Order: sequence, then structure tokens, then C-alpha cells
Amino acid sequence: MWLDRNLGATQVADSSTDVASYGDLYQWGRGADGHQLRTSGKQGQQATTWLSGQGSWDGTFISQNLNWLTTEETDLWSGTSAENNPCPSGFRLPTNAEWNQERLTWPSNDAHGAFASPLKLPMAGVRDNLSGYFMFEGVIGIYWSSTIVEDMEPRNLYFYTGDAYMTGNWRSTGMSIRCIQD
Repeated sequence: MWLDRNLGATQVADSSTDVASYGDLYQWGRGADGHQLRTSGKQGQQATTWLSGQGSWDGTFISQNLNWLTTEETDLWSGTSAENNPCPSGFRLPTNAEWNQERLTWPSNDAHGAFASPLKLPMAGVRDNLSGYFMFEGVIGIYWSSTIVEDMEPRNLYFYTGDAYMTGNWRSTGMSIRCIQD
């Protein structure tokens, strides 16, 4: 069972460009410490620990780096008991395989199919990992998975009006989260 909206959204999407359905944009592996809010500030210094409340980086989006954290942690979002799981109790981030399986059920492999699916996925855009700027709202949908591949890159679902596919991205990029329940 999937959550009916993106984390931080105030409603289920009425359209793929429904701003109220966009929700928050998380950096991979971070808990809900305020960095994910579209009103959060930004800073360039990486965090030295993944624990919230342990540094001046709490509540700020860490930009100018490929990873928001100085180490390469791989299990911060693995399962419902993961250390930094931002999902509601009993929910977790989907794996890359679960996102791909969902994508393959869409009526078309693009943003139209993403919105036409039972998940009604909006194109919430992204927060750039280097500049910290918000980009492509209403143009792309990009959703984190919990999966890390061999090159230590987290995987995500990416879609726009012309295509949809699974890819990877930098951990410091801000992306949407849609939670799943076992």
C-alpha cells in the first residue's frame, strides 16, 4: 500500500502540476530535520554525522557538494526501522525494484502515465545539489528510492512529458518522497 500523497504535500494531486501536491524535497538518507522544506535555507558545509540535532547543519539544505554527509552511509533509509526514515510509522521508502514495478503498470511511460496511475504522481521538480535552487517544478517528477547500487549511487524514478525511467543521482539533490507500507 502506497501513501496517497508526497511527504509534505497538503493534498492528493488534482493534476500533475498541482503545487499543493508537490510536498517536500529530501536529500538522500536525511531525516525530516527541516532541510526538506521549500522554505529552508542552504549552506555549503557537509554534515559530519547523520544524527539530527548534532550540528549547525540541521534544518538547512546542504549544497555545493555531491553528498550532504562526509561519509558514504548506505542504510539510512532501508526499511521501516531505518535510522533516518522520514515516512510515517509503518511506512518506508520504496526500493528501486518497487518503483520500477509500479512504473511498468502505468498506461504510458511518461508524466501522463505517472499522474494517470493510482498514485497520481505530480511533477514536483528538484532542488539542485550544487546551487540549492529549486528547478523544473511542473516539468519533471523525481522520486527517491531506498536503493544504493555498487557505485554508492542512490537510485530514483525520473519522469517528464516524454519518458519515464529509473536512474541515479547525487545524495545532496533534493527530491520527492512517496512512502510505501508492507
